[in-house]
Amino acid sequence: MRLLTGTIAGLLFLTFISAPICAQWFKYPTPGAPRTPGGEVDLSAPAPRLANGKPDLSGVWMTADSACGRVRGPASISQLLQLAPPSLKCPLRGPTMSREGFNMGVDVPGGLPYQPWLAALVQERIANQAKDDPHIRCLPDLFLRAYGLPHYLKFVQTPGLLVMLNEFNGVYRQIFTDGRPLPKDPNPSWQGYSSAAWSGDTLVVDTVGFRDGLWIDWDGSVITEAATVRERIRRPDFGHLEIELTVDDPKAYTKPWTVTLRQQFASDTELVDEICAENEKSSQHLR
Repeated sequence: MRLLTGTIAGLLFLTFISAPICAQWFKYPTPGAPRTPGGEVDLSAPAPRLANGKPDLSGVWMTADSACGRVRGPASISQLLQLAPPSLKCPLRGPTMSREGFNMGVDVPGGLPYQPWLAALVQERIANQAKDDPHIRCLPDLFLRAYGLPHYLKFVQTPGLLVMLNEFNGVYRQIFTDGRPLPKDPNPSWQGYSSAAWSGDTLVVDTVGFRDGLWIDWDGSVITEAATVRERIRRPDFGHLEIELTVDDPKAYTKPWTVTLRQQFASDTELVDEICAENEKSSQHLR
């Protein structure tokens, strides 16, 4: 294992410290939330519904499958975390990194089905401790990756549009639910172009039009401009989202693959400004 270099210190800083320590979250009671006799938000209560009977996905969300105490990502980072103080690994309050945030294929039998070029690239990135990670350079995170990072997300559901807000860098994503088709030649973007429709109580979201080479986890797995991503989003109760992700990207993977990511409702709080470039000190150490 390499020594604790400026690069790794920067990785730890951005991954674990920036969210739970630098951000001072608001304490605002969630209006209209079901409560337990002790006054806590009842996460097991029925999911709220809109006037049309569909589940309301609105709310502030964070990773439910925390990597806290059981990281299974790149060996160099996993070993390094054993040297970090417990407060960095397991913040007392606020979102934490998920296992999929480190390795999107952690629960996929055999791992993600990389094309040979991507398998080699991921191994190179693990070996160099992800020094070319766009997250470290304060660039936007693709929504696939954002689901597993230690930053709050917020869904705002309106007629015809579901908006996803990421407190890290103020990134937004639009999911159109007004019946429009996907564009045939979309302008490549960080979040792609998303159109969705309901199938019972599940929102089925199809997204195309990605920039090439967007990272989806800390290992350095990517999707290309050829990718199509389908999300099946469910809110089984008040406090949880289940997001089944299927990635079809023949340039990067030998076959489509599917993972299920889980989000937990973040009670009595709100998003805060978390602008990476305001306190960025890592890039000077990246060589």
